[in-house]
Amino acid sequence: MTVHKFDAVIIGAGGAGLWAALELSKHPDLKVAVLSKLYPVRSHTGTAQGGIGAALANLEEDHWEWHMFDTVKGGDYLVDQDAAEVLCREAIETVYELEHMGLPFSRTPEGKIDQRRFGGHTKNYGEAPVRRSCYAADRTGHMILQTLYQQCIKNNVNFFDEYHFLDLILVEGRTAGVVALEIKSGELNVFQAKTVLLATGGFGKIYKITSNAHSLTGDGVSIAFRRGIPLEDMEFFQFHPTGIYKLGILLTEAMRGEGGKLLNGEGERFMERYAPTLLDLAPRDLISRAMYLEIREGRGVGGNDYLHLDVRHLGKNVILAKLPDMLDFVRTYVGVDMTQEMVPVQPTAHYAMGGIPTDIEGRVVTDEKNTPLPGLYAAGECACVSVHGGNRLGTNSLVDILVFGRRSGRDMAKFVKDNELPELPKEPEGATRAEVSRLLNSRGPETVGKLREELQQTMQDYAGVFREEDGLASALSALGELKQRYRRVSLQDRGKKFNTDLLEAMELGYLLDIAEATVYSAQNRTESRGAHWREDFPKRDDANWLKHTLLYRKDGGLEVKYKPVTITKFQPQERKY
Repeated sequence: MTVHKFDAVIIGAGGAGLWAALELSKHPDLKVAVLSKLYPVRSHTGTAQGGIGAALANLEEDHWEWHMFDTVKGGDYLVDQDAAEVLCREAIETVYELEHMGLPFSRTPEGKIDQRRFGGHTKNYGEAPVRRSCYAADRTGHMILQTLYQQCIKNNVNFFDEYHFLDLILVEGRTAGVVALEIKSGELNVFQAKTVLLATGGFGKIYKITSNAHSLTGDGVSIAFRRGIPLEDMEFFQFHPTGIYKLGILLTEAMRGEGGKLLNGEGERFMERYAPTLLDLAPRDLISRAMYLEIREGRGVGGNDYLHLDVRHLGKNVILAKLPDMLDFVRTYVGVDMTQEMVPVQPTAHYAMGGIPTDIEGRVVTDEKNTPLPGLYAAGECACVSVHGGNRLGTNSLVDILVFGRRSGRDMAKFVKDNELPELPKEPEGATRAEVSRLLNSRGPETVGKLREELQQTMQDYAGVFREEDGLASALSALGELKQRYRRVSLQDRGKKFNTDLLEAMELGYLLDIAEATVYSAQNRTESRGAHWREDFPKRDDANWLKHTLLYRKDGGLEVKYKPVTITKFQPQERKY
């Protein structure tokens, strides 16, 4: 076993991890390592298409306070408003800093960063849609990854590509490092560090139909959970309205921001009934529910469980200039030319609002009093600083990873300079080695693929856009059975080098943890708010549920606690669009 010593270790090389690394690398005396189970520019940030929300006001009047209001209202008032203010104020300087790094934004004729409309973003506190999304055609996330990675290479950040994070090392209540598997050799490595940032992304692979890549299995979230760290607001999982039918591959909200329309099987622009002001640019939770209601009431296309997205009226030149990747996706995956034909779409599991609780500096907190765990940070989709509340607005995911990745890196640099390298416990990799050995030597009758398929179908059926008590109870029972069967899983590949069978088995364990946490939290919250919609409790209940869920893993069971929502400027009100 190899032991590496660094001042700071970052797990994940998406936007949050790379920007944190970049901030740390501005201190040449610090040793910084970034671990990624993928090559960095393959990270999931690269799939973000439509843009970054920032009130630059390049095309029309806009203010960060309007952006903050939309964020709080869009999150159904579960948003912590101190964090939302940080998000929206710092979005502006973050975008300009990216521009100065060389990110090739789309431009106005005057040379300014171009901006377009996006769901839930309005002017003057909900009056009408506003152009707030800064974009690079429809490949904004890809450009962010390339830009930040180049800057990190320039600053000599140490990258450990294709190292699979398997455990977090905690000693006497503080962070001491991580354990990771080098995929190439199959050898365990320990990274001893003063501080660790978890930037491991989301966990959409708990669902059957998802926009998420195969790598989004919630590794960091599950490992933190197993180490006694609570998970916050896990019941809130967003479904994006426009996934390609049956595949879940995402078609950016920018298609509607540019003027695309959702139509039911009767050719009706049905959002006129559900959100008469914002129409197809209402928040995602509202549109996804509207789509399912249209299908349930028999207005799917040809009686099927999909609807149409129509951009034909935009014209070929606009589509080629602003939506080139979407044109290619639709042609490749469904054989449709969207300049001439409508696209079949259905809601797809997209984004986790919940995750590892943090404060606005990215420090992981362990209780309702926001007590930090020394040396441990989290940022991006795996974290819950609660800028998204019950439902994230489009473009705010990129704002989140960049603003809080940057803030985390800056605070980590301060922490490193004030603390010594902690001692490692005896055999820090012992528990990981035992689990790897168990999986490699298991001769049980179960297969990873079969269990994962059943898990994903269970979540799709019972914990999707609509939820109710009986279904959630059935899901919990099924997940409990799947966890028992997981103990009897068997691998085909028992070698060490590039053993993807082993890695998928480890990832299945993480998915089972997270699915159970999601369903348990959803069953516990007896109201409807944001993306969490209980058909048996269809109203929002601020009197009893204007609070965050904190879920702990205790003695093999689960325990719920709560912490208050931070309200500063905007009192809860009914959401109307």
